[in-house]
Amino acid sequence: MLKYLFIVIIASALFSCSQPRYEQPHVLIETGYGDIELELYPDKAPQTVAAFLSHVDKGLYDGTSFYRVVRPTDPGSPVKVGVIQGGIFPHPDKPRQAGIPHETTRRSGLTHEDGIVSLARTEPGTGSTEFFICIGDQSPLDSGRRGSPDGMGYAAFGKVFKGMKVVRKIQEQPGSGESFDKPVRIDRIRKL
Repeated sequence: MLKYLFIVIIASALFSCSQPRYEQPHVLIETGYGDIELELYPDKAPQTVAAFLSHVDKGLYDGTSFYRVVRPTDPGSPVKVGVIQGGIFPHPDKPRQAGIPHETTRRSGLTHEDGIVSLARTEPGTGSTEFFICIGDQSPLDSGRRGSPDGMGYAAFGKVFKGMKVVRKIQEQPGSGESFDKPVRIDRIRKL
């Protein structure tokens, strides 16, 4: 009996050590180009992170895609932005979600630097499921800057922890205008 208990304790210790423990929540975006691990900041953008994690728990992002790409070299863009955007937008089988109150970067203290994850929106409070990842310095997308028509910026809520090479590889895929020729499939997003 004691030998069995010892084996169970050792196995439990090994299993618990195999999964890293983080202070902040982490999620993994699984794509055919590799995985992207995000660290989320609920202390800085609590409503946005809670909604995003709720969508992850529901499996809402499974089988969706990165469908939008903006490159700093795109002609005609008043702001030289570099992002990839994903979510449920081009997937009519996915249920639409309610908007999330807009948490500005002025409030959160975050800035749209390389690797920042932010909520896409049209008007303040309309962001729900669409998110983008910044490639390079995209601080014009912060509150009070010129990167959004209303000057309120976008709600940053996390950052790429591992996988910026994957993000850049996705950004390099062929596209025309702001759309990929072939959307990059998101197999699933799961909590770590």
